[in-house]
Amino acid sequence: MQAVMKPELIEKELISALSFTEKQTVRQHPELLTQIERATILGNSHRSKVSIIFQDDSGLKRVDTTIWAAGTKFICLKGGVWIPIDKILEIKL
Repeated sequence: MQAVMKPELIEKELISALSFTEKQTVRQHPELLTQIERATILGNSHRSKVSIIFQDDSGLKRVDTTIWAAGTKFICLKGGVWIPIDKILEIKL
């Protein structure tokens, strides 16, 4: 049985220093695109924070923040920080 890794909680301001160069695929939640859409609406209309679980080159991370915009390849967080969608596992509203 494989152990479940607990993501490291990081501050949003540290994301721009992370590396996303590894080509490994992550196991994404089946409703991830719906989660992104809902989180973006919450961020813009209610300024609500969500928990984003994602994978960078060094391991699993979690950030609690607001999503301002979503494109086809990245999400944009408050402060102009970007996370590649293909590295996001799940967004908890």
